[in-house]
Amino acid sequence: MTSANDLRPRPGEKLVFDVNPVLNERVTHYCPGCHHGIAHRLVSEVLHELGVAHKTILVASVGCATFTYDYFNVDSVEAPHGRACAVATGVRRARPEAVVFTYQGDGDMAAIGTGESLHAANRGEKITAVFINNTVYGMTGGQMAPTTLVGQKTTTTIHGRNFSNEGGPIRLTEIMAQLQGVAYAARCSLDSVKHVKEAKKAVRRAFDVQLAGLGFGFVELLSGCPTNWHMTPTAANKRIATDMIPVFPLGVFKDVGAAEANAVKEPGNA
Repeated sequence: MTSANDLRPRPGEKLVFDVNPVLNERVTHYCPGCHHGIAHRLVSEVLHELGVAHKTILVASVGCATFTYDYFNVDSVEAPHGRACAVATGVRRARPEAVVFTYQGDGDMAAIGTGESLHAANRGEKITAVFINNTVYGMTGGQMAPTTLVGQKTTTTIHGRNFSNEGGPIRLTEIMAQLQGVAYAARCSLDSVKHVKEAKKAVRRAFDVQLAGLGFGFVELLSGCPTNWHMTPTAANKRIATDMIPVFPLGVFKDVGAAEANAVKEPGNA
């Protein structure tokens, strides 16, 4: 078995990739082709580069990412289904010196946890929320999620989601961007190298606004679920580009400046 020391550069060689101490080395429990692993890597790299892992507290949600705490070398709390932002609020207020983030799927954050998530964001809680959007309930068998695309077949929409019956997919980033307490809201994708690089910048910014005390940081990551989409990983990647991004456009929807952030903090400002 190759050890970390075996991977160290020899004289004259340049180190281009190294073990990230914030990401635990363990066998993944996610399905082949799942993008959760990429998201974990991005968040762990940002925490390591910011030098805040020692004071970071993860609030894990319920869903495919229930065992998120197994992968991050930080202190963790498990929240009831959908209540991660509420738990994170309590953690951050009890430990104001800590860096607090939630890691939630679309069923957790945009369905059962909609109320807790939006109100925490509207209050400007100084936490960071990482939102994984794969348009389906992954852990429980592939049911329709709030983000399921119109026409998409799931175990509860066997003929495809019908707008007149189930409505359309919820665009949570756009909703977050309208809330006064949100300092940063962006949507990125994990389907390509270019998009992954952009996603890391967004994750970094979502933590930066927390560290600066500006308010709630939010980043949505469009992700693949080959198992419940009944596709190969390659086909799932292509589906994100062809089907998801046109419905969930990428970009930064809100990024407050210092002046606007100060105005938000003043009582009575509309």
